Amino acid sequence: MQMRITARLMPPLLAVLLGGCTVGPDFLRPAAPVTDHYTASPLPAKTKGANSAEGEEQIFVTGQDLPADWWKLFHCEALNGLVQQALAKSPGVAAAEATLRQARENSKAQDGAVFPQIDLNASDTREKFSAAGFGQALAIPPSIFNLYNASVNISYNLDLFGGTRRAIEGSAAEVEYQSYELKAAHLALVSNLTTTAFKEAALRGQLEATRGMIDAQGKQLSIMEKQLALGGTARADVIAERKQFEQTKETLPPIEKGLEQARNQLAVYAGKLPSESNLPKFQLADFTLPRKLPVSLPSSLVRQRPDIRAAEAKLHEASAEIGVATANLFPQFKISAAYGPETTEAHELFNSHSIVWSLAGSVTQPLFHGGELKAKRRAAKAAYDQAAANYRQTVLQAFQNVADTLKALEADARTLEACAAANTQAKAAWKITKQQNNLGGASNLTLLDARRQYQQTRFDLAQAQAARLADTAALFSALGGGWWNQRGTQ
Repeated sequence: MQMRITARLMPPLLAVLLGGCTVGPDFLRPAAPVTDHYTASPLPAKTKGANSAEGEEQIFVTGQDLPADWWKLFHCEALNGLVQQALAKSPGVAAAEATLRQARENSKAQDGAVFPQIDLNASDTREKFSAAGFGQALAIPPSIFNLYNASVNISYNLDLFGGTRRAIEGSAAEVEYQSYELKAAHLALVSNLTTTAFKEAALRGQLEATRGMIDAQGKQLSIMEKQLALGGTARADVIAERKQFEQTKETLPPIEKGLEQARNQLAVYAGKLPSESNLPKFQLADFTLPRKLPVSLPSSLVRQRPDIRAAEAKLHEASAEIGVATANLFPQFKISAAYGPETTEAHELFNSHSIVWSLAGSVTQPLFHGGELKAKRRAAKAAYDQAAANYRQTVLQAFQNVADTLKALEADARTLEACAAANTQAKAAWKITKQQNNLGGASNLTLLDARRQYQQTRFDLAQAQAARLADTAALFSALGGGWWNQRGTQ
């Protein structure tokens, strides 16, 4: 009968709960910045280009979407395989995945607060009873007995002012935050790996060009030293040439060091020890510069950048915390019930006469906490203001990233165009000088100097090519990385 009474009470109590208000602000997603372009000056339709494979123009396609596997736009199978390996083996990605799982389980645990808490309690207590504890005469002898109890206890906090619901809202926002942190970890890993692969390719090109310069200068110095011995050149000229030769040799170790460090970094990105890695060796010729550059609309950027979405989730969580702190200022309602046998004889546990029950309701209204609750609410509002400022800063930095890379791509194209032209001219001059040398119209020194200049332009060209590839990848990263086009992503 008592259980039937409890069952009849639950529907109206739940109705009261559902009819309760939810205090605190309802979260509103921040509006996207009102702008039609990323840069102060209009974006050109395409970058500059040159009549060479290294200096091809790139076309900006405004409004075109970015694929989730944007690194494949460089058409390098070795890079594609390394990216997949890194995503599967990276400890940083694994840590972000574990943190997301933790947040999800914590959110599920928080969801349980909306349900009644039901516990089964069983106890066996041996007691010595004294009548003095009840104000009776000490002449009454004490008694020793066992007390057996088995009961089902039910307790339920009525969330009339929405504190529990706001807490659940906040935990869901934390899950959302961690999910975007995982996407950001993926994007950062792929962007860093891709840029490092470009860096390795550039360093290999620079290493080859530097060695070519050292070889040409060494031969040129050898000829000048022979001429000095024969009195055909001045010692000051030989000293100047040797100085130039040694200065060029000084540039070789830093390039070799940078190349080894890039290889080690690639190994770590792939989740391997540098000593255990078996990585492909990247050359600039392995990559194809994407001709079409998708540029998302500015109004879409705030929905695509993982860091912006993560900052928005933190803002949502801070908004929910204001509701929790506000609800704590209002009365807290709780109902509880217990049902089960209690007896001094074990064999009577299942006797209906040993059944006891209780049904209770309580309300707690905070009256005086030394200003604690109001201070916590003000602190929650301050935390929200902080999260709002962090969100605005994240948006500003995101738009700056896109604007910087767009301008960098324009500058890279002009630099590469100039480097490609200089390389073409230097190569043509070297070939002409070689022909003249074969015919006796140019000295060996002139030929070697022409070769050295050609090798220098190769060095500059490799650096310019890598910069253009890296800034192209930086644009794809700045636009959010295309994660929303991944299969199964909402």
